[in-house]
Amino acid sequence: MSIGVGIIGAGVISDTYLTNLTSFPDVKVLHVADIDTARAQAQAGKHGVPKAGNVADLLADPDVDLVVNLTIPAAHAEVGLAALDAGKHVWTEKPLALDRQTGRKLLDRAQEKGLRVACAPDTVLGAGLQTARRAIDEGRIGKPMTALALFQVSGPESWHPAPEFFFQAGGGPLLDMGPYYLTSLVSLLGPISKVTGTGGQARATRVIGSGPRAGTEFAVTVPTTVSALVEFAGGGSAQIVLSFDSALHRAGFLELTGTGGAAVLPDPNYFDGPTQLYLPGKDEPEELVAQGHAASRGTGALELARAIKAGVPERASGELAYHVLDVMLSIEESIEAGRSVEVRSTTDVPPALPADWDPYEKTF
Repeated sequence: MSIGVGIIGAGVISDTYLTNLTSFPDVKVLHVADIDTARAQAQAGKHGVPKAGNVADLLADPDVDLVVNLTIPAAHAEVGLAALDAGKHVWTEKPLALDRQTGRKLLDRAQEKGLRVACAPDTVLGAGLQTARRAIDEGRIGKPMTALALFQVSGPESWHPAPEFFFQAGGGPLLDMGPYYLTSLVSLLGPISKVTGTGGQARATRVIGSGPRAGTEFAVTVPTTVSALVEFAGGGSAQIVLSFDSALHRAGFLELTGTGGAAVLPDPNYFDGPTQLYLPGKDEPEELVAQGHAASRGTGALELARAIKAGVPERASGELAYHVLDVMLSIEESIEAGRSVEVRSTTDVPPALPADWDPYEKTF
């Protein structure tokens, strides 16, 4: 019997989630909720979901087993806690929370109630990064030692019709885009033990560039360029640059160097893409075409549902997301204090997905 899913948050990203989740036979989307009930009803009608309305009604729905939380970052923990208190498992968009105390409270509440919390990004479960992961696990570039991650754009206010949350607490390039790069790095190099960060803000206000509110000015309250040196508990390091201030668009770059070669990985914000292996004695890189499923956002919620049914740990776990949150907050603290910061949390590295893992297969 499929697991019943309810989606809270009917904004821009819900289209992709609904398109995918309504196509996976192991889950059944039963309910969409939003503080704007008309928006929830429109999304439910568009995707053939039978129920729509407010959050309270969704949480009271006995057929909903798993809540997919697509609210803004400031509401992630509040909505997640309410879902757990209603007896629902939770898949949440990133970040897990805005502070360590609330993130820990969310995970502890789940454990108390015998429920699961898992968290985006699930791009790390995509065929592109999973193909790279399997090759690195096989030793194709030797032991991974260093990494370089670059995300440089001019900012989402040019295309998003309501971009304010990107520039407030819980946003900025660090908390908005950092989870993609840091989750990928942890899956390849293990948990992070220390960070040294620097950062700043190019301008104090931004202007909405599209949609019905185009031309509206709003305040920026977080750093819009962040650079960090990241050190891993098992050895090795990474350099990271994340920016909403760059006229030079250079996004999606993730390079890993090992003792026997180097790999340029697919964009960690996407689910597909090739990997280039640069190996000693070869003039040209070896290209690895992504092998695996072709689904996108929603894959992590499905993997969580299957893990619940099988009684095994989910790969995009809340503990992994908490560690990434702890790393990002430590980078912020390093920027403010002007010194390196030890990362107190740790996490297990989840196993790679089998190449034949198929989201469109009915498994229970």
